Amino acid sequence: MADYFTVEKETQFSLVEKKSKFIGYIKPCQSETKAVEFVNLIKKKHSDARHNVYAYVLRENNKQRYSDDGEPQGTAGLPVLEVLTKRGITDVCVVVTRYFGGILLGTGGLTRAYSDACNGALEASGIKLMTECNKVKLCCDYTFYNTLQSVFSNYTLKAEKVDFAEKVEIVLFIKLSEFEKFKNDITDKFSGQISFEVISRQYFGFEVEK
Repeated sequence: MADYFTVEKETQFSLVEKKSKFIGYIKPCQSETKAVEFVNLIKKKHSDARHNVYAYVLRENNKQRYSDDGEPQGTAGLPVLEVLTKRGITDVCVVVTRYFGGILLGTGGLTRAYSDACNGALEASGIKLMTECNKVKLCCDYTFYNTLQSVFSNYTLKAEKVDFAEKVEIVLFIKLSEFEKFKNDITDKFSGQISFEVISRQYFGFEVEK
């Protein structure tokens, strides 16, 4: 299955443009049901706002939806959607609430403000690469731990748990495409003195550096 980018967590970002306040809300969503629930939640929270614009992109049925919610056509929901699609983000829903400040922004100003609110929410949430991984458990003597860390630095992996008991036990996610090389590297460098167990295969998210 293909790798994809999504967001790390639900969060929000605010900006003010010519006295209009824009609040960008973002949430990871894996289904249209969850996306619609999130849109309705924000609409209810800001029922007094002039506009609650939204866009979502889902892997489920390759679905994309947006709404300008009363703003001039193409100035709000579409720019938010384009931010997501141009950055390759999926399984995500964004709602941008606008409190009108009494000054018209024009089509260009609206487009920029809604785009900036979406981009700000994306950066606040954090972007991660979802890729198929093997979840692996390693067990070794303390004398091997530092050398093992140096091996780790050559691969796309993330430790979920490290226990220091009678021996060092490490549970980590290693990118599937790198797994065989990683396994061979461990076997060759430590001559079989490190136990190696594959627990499961699943998608895991690695944070993308800003």
